[in-house]
Amino acid sequence: MRARTIAPLDLDSYQRAARLILTHHLVTSTFPDRTALPLLRRWATELRDDLLDTLGYRLEVTETTARLFTVLDRLDPGAGTATHTDRPFDRRRYAYLALAVAALGRAGGQISLSELAGHVAADASRIDGVDLATDRATDRDAFVDAVAWLAARGAISLADGDAGGWASDPDSGEALYDIDRSVVAALFRPPLALQHLNSVRGLLANPADGAHVSDGRRSAEATRRVRRALIQRPVVYAEGLDDAEAVQLALPRTTADLEVLTGLVAERRAEGVALVDTSGRLSDVRFPGTGTVAQVALLLAGEICDRVLDPDLPAPLRLPLPADEHDALVAAVDAAIPRSGVFTALAVTGPPDRADGDDLSGERVRPEHPMVDDAWLASTIRGLVDTYGRTFAAQWQADPAGLTDAAVALLAKLDLVARVPGGVLALPASARFRGATVSVRKRDPQIDLFPDETSETESHE
Repeated sequence: MRARTIAPLDLDSYQRAARLILTHHLVTSTFPDRTALPLLRRWATELRDDLLDTLGYRLEVTETTARLFTVLDRLDPGAGTATHTDRPFDRRRYAYLALAVAALGRAGGQISLSELAGHVAADASRIDGVDLATDRATDRDAFVDAVAWLAARGAISLADGDAGGWASDPDSGEALYDIDRSVVAALFRPPLALQHLNSVRGLLANPADGAHVSDGRRSAEATRRVRRALIQRPVVYAEGLDDAEAVQLALPRTTADLEVLTGLVAERRAEGVALVDTSGRLSDVRFPGTGTVAQVALLLAGEICDRVLDPDLPAPLRLPLPADEHDALVAAVDAAIPRSGVFTALAVTGPPDRADGDDLSGERVRPEHPMVDDAWLASTIRGLVDTYGRTFAAQWQADPAGLTDAAVALLAKLDLVARVPGGVLALPASARFRGATVSVRKRDPQIDLFPDETSETESHE
């Protein structure tokens, strides 16, 4: 591993570059900032070798872009992009984004916003279920969100005008953009032509087939799958892995290379492993974090731990994790593939099945986890609102039910709980946040030039 030969004084710089490209798979001269690309260019050779050997990722670095081509072993229902206001893209915005990239690839050096909208509208009209009507404000807003996403990454840059003016009134507003063709070309580089896919499984990694490769190759592939999971997920539980992957997760060498590559620290427990990001530069969701939802989620995690461990209350019901929904997610995506556009002569369905010796974890005894029901969750959130509500955002003070859903969704995204019918299962990693302490600062509208000696904060545990 090249990282092990880097001088200790330079290792921090190298690890910052690794975290940067693992967080932003496309880096340009302006995205995410102007210092990012020079940093990656400095360590391009070392990163190219280490990312390929450790994770199976391919890195391409040019004068104007750095592009990381990752490998997916499974579909992630929580993955995706968002607007500049952190609103997740919906299907319409994704469609406009894809069509805009295609239109920019055919354009010259500049393009106006109305011209780009015309190209996207023309292409959308040939696709069932997709259309762009510039006389509809909702369509214009969605299209401008897609354009803003491209502009933020440097694919286009505003030369004149204002996209907001066009979104408000396309008859009087206009914007002109310069096109960076190198960034446009780097944006969309699938491993296979989408017209050659019968199933989204064709975009997933090919597991090693024991009938055709050596045991060493199969072991190396299992190690890379586990490392990719550690990078992509908040925590990796052994119960969710097959036998070969569970063995690799238990080996210290599996995480040792990731620690050197990223600077993160592996936290190992009997149930699984998590890479702890003390820098806050690799995680897309910081937890604990700021904001009402994050703070309530932290409090709720502590309350769940207290409920599970409370000896004075009846022991909670214990259940195994719900069945894996990956196949259902694949089927849902496959159902949206426009079959008329598939070139059947070259169509690929997906990776080969796992070898017979690579049994899934379903063959092992499935551990059970304590459950807390929806009524307890709702009651607990109401209690938190009563105690700390004056510090919450106004919208959540008036909507405890919505706050409950948002807090539970955040905990589920972090693999601290798992949703089941009627409640949630408390997963092992949630124990990290047992006994959370909250300090609430008193706010006095009157300025007291001679405060008394009473404390300015109230502490609650």
